[in-house]
Amino acid sequence: MTAGTEYTIDQLAREAGTTVRSLRVYHERGVLPPPQVKGRTGFYGTDHLNRVRTISRLLDRGIKLNGIKELLNAWDRGDDLGDILGVAEPGAVETAAIDAGETIAATELAERYRDVPNGLARVVATGLYEPVDAATYRIADRRLAHSFDRMTAAGVPPDDVLGELEKLRADADRIARRFVDLFRRTAWASFQDSGRGPADVADLAQRLDATRVIPGETAVELVNHFVTKYLDEDTEFSEALPQD
Repeated sequence: MTAGTEYTIDQLAREAGTTVRSLRVYHERGVLPPPQVKGRTGFYGTDHLNRVRTISRLLDRGIKLNGIKELLNAWDRGDDLGDILGVAEPGAVETAAIDAGETIAATELAERYRDVPNGLARVVATGLYEPVDAATYRIADRRLAHSFDRMTAAGVPPDDVLGELEKLRADADRIARRFVDLFRRTAWASFQDSGRGPADVADLAQRLDATRVIPGETAVELVNHFVTKYLDEDTEFSEALPQD
């Protein structure tokens, strides 16, 4: 285990947003490496935390633990993920089963990201694509995929874009959890103390709807504000552009 932050199993579960029971299942199924034991206590590191988060993202994409185990083992070994997924050899002719505009063959997707380390696994884990079956994928989030295409078109290497999306996904998850916790401490607590009549239920529904959209709108405004701020403050950018 690399030096750095150490977690007990309870701390790891809390930090990763999962349960101790789930971590034990991951151990039993061979998708999570064992901890480093000191005395009678097992300690986990940041590599374990990243692995658990990856497992969670793959589960969210509908991949079963057996498939995740093979995928992660292939990732660790640097094997050809197309072979692990049981798809045809790269270069074989594959067509989408439904609509070429909606799905993409696994071989084509792997080829598209062949220059990105662990590219196929990462575009699935970040939520760009999701499996339809063993040989076919589809876009899981069109807006996210569109953002990816715009950044690569702007000259950012795909590996760097994926790296930023992975960080952004982790940041967004933490922000979302904070707002949900805030909702529970305020609106939900208020509802529990109320008479729970029709007016109280309507008020709770209104607050719930607001909580679904306000954090995202606020985050977009703040991120755009600070990106503009830092771009404007960098004199190299302005000096490179023609002056009016």
